[in-house]
Amino acid sequence: NKPESVFYLCEHHGCVIHQSELDQSNGRWICENTGMWTRDGLMFFSARGDEIPPPRSITFHIWTAYSPFTTWVQIVYDWLDALKDPNGLKTFVNTTLGETWEEAVGEKLDHQVLMDKVVRYTAAVPARVVYLTAGIDSQRNRFEMYVWGWAPGEEAFLVDKIIIMGRPDEEETLLRVDAAINKKYRHADGTEMTISRVCWDIGGIDGEIVYQRSKKHGVFRVLPVKGASVYGKPVITMPKTRNQRGVYLCEVGTDTAKEILYARMKAEPTPADEATSYAIRFPDDPEIFSQTEAQQLVAEELVEKWEKGKMRLLWDNKKRRNEALDCLVYAYAALRVSVQRWQLDLAVLAKSREEETTRPTLKELAAKLSGGVNGYSR
Repeated sequence: NKPESVFYLCEHHGCVIHQSELDQSNGRWICENTGMWTRDGLMFFSARGDEIPPPRSITFHIWTAYSPFTTWVQIVYDWLDALKDPNGLKTFVNTTLGETWEEAVGEKLDHQVLMDKVVRYTAAVPARVVYLTAGIDSQRNRFEMYVWGWAPGEEAFLVDKIIIMGRPDEEETLLRVDAAINKKYRHADGTEMTISRVCWDIGGIDGEIVYQRSKKHGVFRVLPVKGASVYGKPVITMPKTRNQRGVYLCEVGTDTAKEILYARMKAEPTPADEATSYAIRFPDDPEIFSQTEAQQLVAEELVEKWEKGKMRLLWDNKKRRNEALDCLVYAYAALRVSVQRWQLDLAVLAKSREEETTRPTLKELAAKLSGGVNGYSR
């Protein structure tokens, strides 16, 4: 309640600066990319201090605290007034702070909603699951892979989480990714399942790494993906032909996928033994799913942003970790492309799997033909 006591706290050294102590005479404008600098906007110098010709164009970012036409005390009063009016707050952020106003479109999802969806699996792969997909997120020092199981009605079950530490361009690291892709999982009916399709993000690393692995595992089984740059694209778009590198580089409409998945995560939990279309379930296994993964899944929120004179809807993680969400998006994209390109029908697959598991084995058929008790030998 004392605007007159305002001061600036240096973000680099933590020292207190009052407006009367602000000396701009020796101030420099330094280019963040090249180190080029100027004091007056007329003479320019290289990072080494050599005089250089002025650039053809230059962009400055500055906020009102440096203006000679106002005071810091007045800025505080403007802030207090802005707090009383949402529109005033938007104006303050845009004009006084010189920052982009972000407005949440939807309520942020609390991670506890996902913790309430934890159920106990009877096996690594629950009984209703008939199809496995995976999403791989590429980082500079690791790969993260989440495996998801799908049941009829797109009921989803998190099956596994694998983090492979190491340089993404080292063969030893990639061999461990290979092993993760080819890992087998025990189904509740006693059979083994493998991952049918993988979407692997090429962002953040050399795309050639993913391209080569796609060829190794099968260009239809492991699909390199990149995020769409335009809002509202389909969950996944697969090209009809291979690119120059010989693979199918798919475009993922991450915004569309997140809208769909957030709506499903927000839904009320249902009993584990009750098949529920579009339900999302997590295992009671802290090695695979814990509060950390839950927080990553709800790390983003839909906000409105002014960009290039237009209002855009964007998912923003606010610098929170979101690898689990990205991997879910990719795994869901792998499911959708399986439906679109290969006519996958989860209900038909479930029926076929049920018939296969109830079909008598050759040993049982032989016993029946030989006249065993009730058609089977003792």
